Amino acid sequence: MWKEKLQKVGEVKWKFPKQSREGMLTDAYLYGVNEIVNSIEDEAVLQMTNLAMLPGTVGAVAMPDIHIGYGVPIGGVGAYDYEEGIISVGAVGFDINCGIYTLTTNLTLEDIKPKLSQLIDALFKKIPAGVGSHSKLKLSNEELDQVLETGVNWLVEKGWLIEDDKEHMEEEGCIEGADASKVSDKAKKRGRPELGTLGAGNHFLEVQVVEEIYDKEIANAFGLEKGQITVMIHSGSRGLGHQVATDYLQEMNKAMKRLGLTTPDSQLVYAPAQSREAQDYLAAMKAAANFGFANRALMAAWTREAFEEVFNTSWESLGMKTLYQVCHNILKLEEYEVGGEKRKLWIHRKGATRALGPGNKLIPKAYRDVGQPVLIAGSMGTSSYILAGTEIAERESFGSTCHGAGRQMSRHKAIKEFWGEEVKKKLAEKGIIARATHSKVLAEEAPSAYKNVDLVVESVHLAGISKKIAKVKPLGVVKG
Repeated sequence: MWKEKLQKVGEVKWKFPKQSREGMLTDAYLYGVNEIVNSIEDEAVLQMTNLAMLPGTVGAVAMPDIHIGYGVPIGGVGAYDYEEGIISVGAVGFDINCGIYTLTTNLTLEDIKPKLSQLIDALFKKIPAGVGSHSKLKLSNEELDQVLETGVNWLVEKGWLIEDDKEHMEEEGCIEGADASKVSDKAKKRGRPELGTLGAGNHFLEVQVVEEIYDKEIANAFGLEKGQITVMIHSGSRGLGHQVATDYLQEMNKAMKRLGLTTPDSQLVYAPAQSREAQDYLAAMKAAANFGFANRALMAAWTREAFEEVFNTSWESLGMKTLYQVCHNILKLEEYEVGGEKRKLWIHRKGATRALGPGNKLIPKAYRDVGQPVLIAGSMGTSSYILAGTEIAERESFGSTCHGAGRQMSRHKAIKEFWGEEVKKKLAEKGIIARATHSKVLAEEAPSAYKNVDLVVESVHLAGISKKIAKVKPLGVVKG
């Protein structure tokens, strides 16, 4: 049992010593309260140690929402040396830049109650959702390449967003160095009709109310107050990102065979960081990430349109501002202190959120004094959270924290165990309106299929790698 090798080294911090598995180059760490750690699959802990076995490993960390993934766990963070380390497709994941976009409003619960059903219907109609859903936009080849290389800048140029939106996003909605020519024609073909679509699975658009404020000063800086209506959009780079991952898994497989490299898991392929294959993947991944940024941002623009139609006034008068937009599945070159020395590292976050602390120059000026906003999704029937990044995260977890509740039941098992219409009925009893393209979606995304998000968030809060700022409760949800 791999989980039995974990050693408790803090209130909510656990260590898997490198001596406990042959081939580990560093210790691996996990955050979680006892109840969370007890619920983690043994294989997920084994996958966590895979992160510490790749060439040039500097650190491996797992978050409390950890669960089994492709090669490494979802909820894993791997750090690798700039020169001697590696770049891995599997350590980023298939849904490149799956992430969250949150809008704030000046509406209250009393304002929205009489119009909630109408609003959810309008959002469901306005935003394409589900497997194979197609956008209302018809992108030319040239326009798609512009999106891939400039991200949300293309939307600002077209008038969908304003500069202020862009300034309140991770990377300002565009990662530099993206190269559309490194994205295959097949990936582009999959992505061209999907910009501005929600997709399926755990992706959602949710109308929420701020239920609790934990830190008034930081909440004020984020523009949050109790009783306020917010909107959270969770989606990624759709088929384009999936195809980019698929394409470069094959390329890195070939590179590993050519170079005689080994891996602790056949799914966990990689290439030396400075190799052509790794750098080509990096340029394509950045392009897919830019597509993900633009995808969520376009849905945010259409969300504003839905609110305008229902409330018969402009989104500006409704105070619909961008709070923040974050990535979950991403690879970045970042600097952290290791052994008293500042080092450039390839940070792979798979189902983990960046959580930079106060003063970091990568945080938008509006939030630099208080820390980066961290957006954490719960499930349809539970709360979500808005946290703030910390200096402790920069010291201990390579500026990373959790990304959501984390599954505790496979989709296949959830579909067998739950009936979609019954899930919808139970949500309605809680006052939550759910709209989905198929009842099966509601079954596989039933709240009970996920870990307790309150315990997940409490784990990272107690660890100090992010700080609780606000708790938001779902009122209505759109699922694919």
